[in-house]
Amino acid sequence: MNETSLSRRTFVAGAGALAAVYPARVKGANERLRIGVIGCGGMAMGHMRGLMRMREAENIEVGAVSDVYERNLERAAETTGGKKYKDYCALLDSKDIDYVLIASPEHWHAQMTLDAADAGKHIYCEKPMTYSVEEAKKVVAKIRQTRVKMQVGVQGMSDDSYETAQRYVKEGVLGKVVIAQIDYSRNHLEDFWVRPIDPDVRPGENLDWNAWLGPARKRPFDPDRFMGWRRYWDYSSGIASDLFVHRITRILKSLDLTFPERAVATGGKYEFTDSAAEIPDTMNVLLQYPGGPDVILVSSMANDTPVDHVLRGHKATLQFTRTGFTIRPQKLFEEGAREIVHEKTGAEAVDLHHKNLQAAIRTGAPLKCDHMLGYYGVVACAMAVESYRKRRYAAWDAARERIVKA
Repeated sequence: MNETSLSRRTFVAGAGALAAVYPARVKGANERLRIGVIGCGGMAMGHMRGLMRMREAENIEVGAVSDVYERNLERAAETTGGKKYKDYCALLDSKDIDYVLIASPEHWHAQMTLDAADAGKHIYCEKPMTYSVEEAKKVVAKIRQTRVKMQVGVQGMSDDSYETAQRYVKEGVLGKVVIAQIDYSRNHLEDFWVRPIDPDVRPGENLDWNAWLGPARKRPFDPDRFMGWRRYWDYSSGIASDLFVHRITRILKSLDLTFPERAVATGGKYEFTDSAAEIPDTMNVLLQYPGGPDVILVSSMANDTPVDHVLRGHKATLQFTRTGFTIRPQKLFEEGAREIVHEKTGAEAVDLHHKNLQAAIRTGAPLKCDHMLGYYGVVACAMAVESYRKRRYAAWDAARERIVKA
């Protein structure tokens, strides 16, 4: 960041004390919400198109957009009509913005969230909530201090299947749940998570590469790192932070879990051995939660045959489906038991997730994926990455809230 950016950030951070005393107010049910978009790449474009379709019905407006790459910035402005900012801190200075969508690469999520909260803006932050556990702890503390609304972009939580499953679990319908399993797999042909190189990128002219790197290690410009950042540890953990975070959050919600006790992960580059990617193409994780259950996460980028998404209880098994879930009794408990079928409402949809945040801002409605659920997801995935990279069990120090050697 340049000196102007730093001075703005200092100003925004100094506003934190005021935000703690005067938190972002709840908007009236009929008041227009103005949204600022920070990070305007492919993921953000999906959000922006959805938000533009919702403008009239939900009384919203995309008032500002920010990106360090001019092409993304121009495209976002053309799509939304929002005012352009190269420096996201200048966007946060705007009094006209009610909430921000943060859709930057993962290594920027924490700082942008902290700055937005200090500026009194409500927040929709794409998953994962943060890159690291330490960052997540800072975000949790900041959201508690400023009392802004924060929605983490695990949009599957806008499907009511998981909160409904939690109710059946708490009622004892499944008995003691001992194992949960879920997957998220894909199959690529030649290499995985590769994005076509944009020939128009000119660092120092239309891209501020140093600003893009931000808190990450300083490196010379690399077009694959810019376009395919999920392939590199500096900015992402690939399968864990991009895919598993979606799946573990479903299990966390369904079983009302918080922090694992231990984690072990295996995997590697088994198919795409010549890939420049640092992250594995195949990763499998076993998480142990206090007193059970074990949670199994399965993924490969070289085979997309799905694994059943199930909660295995002593009395019954709950299987998630495309339309909701089915609960079937175990054979030992079939007598007098009944099969339960839940037809979901809602969906895994970005527009519903935004509507939920908008309702929280206007009326105080509960969030589908708040900062605490986001924190628990970050910890689970970070423990898996720690185990994978160090080839050993990872454990959770509950007193200090940090990952330690098992």
